[in-house]
Amino acid sequence: MVELAGIVVLGIIAQWVAWRFKLPAILPLILIGLLVGPVATLFTGTGTKLIEPVWNGENGLFPGESLYYFVSLAISIILFEGGLTLKRADVANVGPVITKLITIGSLVTFLGAGFATHFIFDLTWQISFLFSALIIVTGPTVITPILRNIPLKNDLSAVLKWEGILIDPLGALAAVLVYEFISVGEGQGYTVTALIEFGKILLFGLTFGFTFAHGLIYIIKKNFVPHYLLNVVSLSVVLLVFVVSDSFAHESGLLAVVIMGMVMGNSNLPNLKELLYFKESLSVLLVSILFILLAANINISDFQLLLRWETLAIFAIVVFVLRPLGVFLSTIGSNLKLNDKLFISWVGPRGIVAAGIASLFGSKLISRGEAGAEYITPLVFMIVLGTVLLNATTARLFAKLVGVFLKKSEGILIIGASQVSRLIASYLKDNKRQVVLIDNNQNNVNKAISMGLEAFSANIYSDSLTDNLELNGVGYLMALTGNSEINNFAINTYKKEFGENGAFRLIDSAEMNDPNNNPKEGLFSHTDDFIRLTETARRYPTIHEIEVKDKKNYKGLIEITKADRDIVPLFFKSLNGDLKILTSFSSNLEDVEEGSKLVYLGKKMEVEQEGEKEMIASEKEEI
Repeated sequence: MVELAGIVVLGIIAQWVAWRFKLPAILPLILIGLLVGPVATLFTGTGTKLIEPVWNGENGLFPGESLYYFVSLAISIILFEGGLTLKRADVANVGPVITKLITIGSLVTFLGAGFATHFIFDLTWQISFLFSALIIVTGPTVITPILRNIPLKNDLSAVLKWEGILIDPLGALAAVLVYEFISVGEGQGYTVTALIEFGKILLFGLTFGFTFAHGLIYIIKKNFVPHYLLNVVSLSVVLLVFVVSDSFAHESGLLAVVIMGMVMGNSNLPNLKELLYFKESLSVLLVSILFILLAANINISDFQLLLRWETLAIFAIVVFVLRPLGVFLSTIGSNLKLNDKLFISWVGPRGIVAAGIASLFGSKLISRGEAGAEYITPLVFMIVLGTVLLNATTARLFAKLVGVFLKKSEGILIIGASQVSRLIASYLKDNKRQVVLIDNNQNNVNKAISMGLEAFSANIYSDSLTDNLELNGVGYLMALTGNSEINNFAINTYKKEFGENGAFRLIDSAEMNDPNNNPKEGLFSHTDDFIRLTETARRYPTIHEIEVKDKKNYKGLIEITKADRDIVPLFFKSLNGDLKILTSFSSNLEDVEEGSKLVYLGKKMEVEQEGEKEMIASEKEEI
């Protein structure tokens, strides 16, 4: 009981440490597992582990093959959750570079690592290619924490993010297929009978995954299950599919759950986001328990297998030869520069799926007497730990070294995707500024996306917002919602993360009616709140530019915007095209010169009207 409770507590502590220090969670989890497992045998008087996953007659948590059953079920849930994240639309929209990375790049790793392992470690072809299939997978859980604090161009971070998301289930699928191919050939060679068995695995895995997915979708859409049971019913169906498929065709269960996740992830399921949140939470708990158990289950003798020069050779080939080769082949003809390709080549940490499936498959193959199977788990763990440590400690430095580190984040994050926000975002995009809109109203987000803008649905009260790699290049924050509480919360919470160069919000109606209560973070002018902006955008949905002659002329134009309800000042555009966000507390600018421009929303200023009002404003000032 103490060991079980200890694993859960240690797992959550490891997750917190990973969050606090912005590390991949797999790193502290595996290190804790090694400390309470094989490392502990060096210090305990009896030479036993503090946590013994397999019952050895005196102590241990799981008797017989129970550990492997638990690992199998846990991996099935993790793979199902990974399948839920793989969308056809995402694959279609990520562009040719990412498509090539998950195909050509994966093939280079698979073939190169397979041949290298066979000839360097003298392992069988089957074990060598199982190892190479397992290390294809990177995964968002290891990429995101490493890149979170490295300001990069949006395209560069998007490539690495989407590669990790898409290759996770695809790499797992490749590893499952290779393992199943090995399984059907065991004891009978790769005869026609064995290939028929392999076909059965594919058939039942695909059939059960596809059928049960559509069945569960139908049940959910028809409301046959009450809302409070939805998540647990889905979980039970995943476990049912895994077990039933495995009973019809041995080893087909993992394939079935991956297919089931992919089908459900691409369905028009109203509760998909809620289901995904539940599976993510469950996956965090399972991963925490799983990797402490798996790392603790490794023995000192397993590490002794790797105490040879061939281990370093394999690591060097995978990291410094195959990864760059796959990246450079995948980016031929792309717009990526040499330094971009070098950085992508450097960042390729292996993740949770690789380590988890390796432990499962390695253990099963060892129990069946497969020659060389004892190398699978320690070799994959070596690649996982080595690449995570390498990238976690050097990615930021390497980004600076090759020149992809953004010294100043010029991107703009807009909270709210209303009509006003979309108009402003379109203008910013046309002026070569990275702009990202977030809103919890999916309709607003869809309208922004249809305009070619970068937008996504998000809740600003969620911690996950800071994990989004598309926001790495953001240095300005503009809160443009109609809710003053949300605007204030956004400024106070995310000013450090996304507003290092400036964080602003719309003033509220109370502040607009009280000129003496003008906040420093106020946007545009102290005479325009969300309602005024919305009304102006509805009547005159256009953003204009008007040339400024000098400071006096600029000040006169600002007075015009204060007097006319149908004109709202937005930005000041300098001669070199730089945009400065106008604020409500100041109308003075130091860099006004002839040829610069005032950018405003609403009714177009007529030249005559402008001159007349400017003169009146000037006369009032003199009086």
